[in-house]
Amino acid sequence: MPVLPAPDAPTPSSPTLPVLAWRGLVTGLAAGGVVGLLRLSHDHVAARTALWLDGWHVSLWLVPFWFGVLVALAWGLRWIVRVEPMISGSGIPQTELALKGRLTFRWWRVLLAKFAGSWLALFGGLALGREGPSIQMGGAVGAGFDALWRPGGEERLLTENPYVVAGAVAGLAAAFGAPVAGVLFAFEEMRCPRVPSLIVIACTAAIGAHIMVFGVFGMGRILPFASFVTPALADFWIVAAQGLFFGVLGVMYNHTLLWLHDVEARQTLIPDHWRALPPLLFAGLAALFLPLLVGGGENLIIFVGEKPVAIGALVLLLVLKYLFAQYSTVAAIPGGLLMPILCLGALWGRTWAELGVAVFSPAGMLSPDIAQPWVLFGMVAYFAATVRAPLTGIALVTEMSGAYTCLPGSLLAGYVAAAVANGLRCPPIYDSLKARIRL
Repeated sequence: MPVLPAPDAPTPSSPTLPVLAWRGLVTGLAAGGVVGLLRLSHDHVAARTALWLDGWHVSLWLVPFWFGVLVALAWGLRWIVRVEPMISGSGIPQTELALKGRLTFRWWRVLLAKFAGSWLALFGGLALGREGPSIQMGGAVGAGFDALWRPGGEERLLTENPYVVAGAVAGLAAAFGAPVAGVLFAFEEMRCPRVPSLIVIACTAAIGAHIMVFGVFGMGRILPFASFVTPALADFWIVAAQGLFFGVLGVMYNHTLLWLHDVEARQTLIPDHWRALPPLLFAGLAALFLPLLVGGGENLIIFVGEKPVAIGALVLLLVLKYLFAQYSTVAAIPGGLLMPILCLGALWGRTWAELGVAVFSPAGMLSPDIAQPWVLFGMVAYFAATVRAPLTGIALVTEMSGAYTCLPGSLLAGYVAAAVANGLRCPPIYDSLKARIRL
């Protein structure tokens, strides 16, 4: 009777764990280089553009010129998506479907088109993140290495392909500066099998991406929140209550996003080739009158985390960012959801803190000088409720901020929010988006 090999044991056609480790490192370095280039080029151009637009009050000719640029961007974005439909949206659902063997793609086309499309969307000021595109581009880099190391057809199915997994992990790790969250994302959200080969290649890819982004590009933490102090243990019941409430808010986000996609897809007023124009025009107005709304939301998170903000201003920012972030995702525009989700969680968290201070501080239950951690708990809970990956969200926010003393509260808020969203039978947002992709 033949003896079957042990699970995940190397076969003559499969590399050993040491080989996978160094291949994962190479994949991580390459994917980290692509994402680092996207981050560096976009940040530099965005800063110059913001400085340039800041003088529009003096040079009024800038206004029609900038809106002319946005019209050209709208046309260009729709053209790119038509040329390569695989790059529509964040790219995470497509990467997950490819890993399940349900989609094929040409890695070099996806890599080039996603880089160009997401860069243009970010340059236009849309409320989109670079994290979803980074994951898809990283997966495309991994597919390129797969074609190099395992030749056999450029468009073959990539079921549980270790190099695509490694590239996706590296993409998220490089985009957020969060290697642990990148590894957790592969096994919690992408639901990759927890076998030694994938664990080894995912970890080494995350290390490679971290070396590239921090060592080569010199990029530090995204959020300067390392000094945030966790609330007193007696206030943790308020953290649990926040998780409960944010679980409901996350379900609301998922439902409204899908509803808006359906409404926009059915509309006939705007021709198909100009469907990206309305959100870009909104972005143009935001760039002129309320620049904090522009982009995925890093600056807005820092603002509400560090500055005193009146409750009225918070509510206004929250409403406008919510509408802008959701509307930026229509028309298959390339761009991610994760950073806008974290930004909305931060806005909700600061609003929760201000209301909590107002309600509980007179009774001595919540000190007015510790409103900051509730921003972090809001980010974790909102992420956990929408994406349904609490461990990833906890690691992500902790690595982005460096606020390790807030980890216990993040654990509580994240798992309570995820449990509430599960109890309300709302599918995770990426599962819903995957179900809408025509295979």
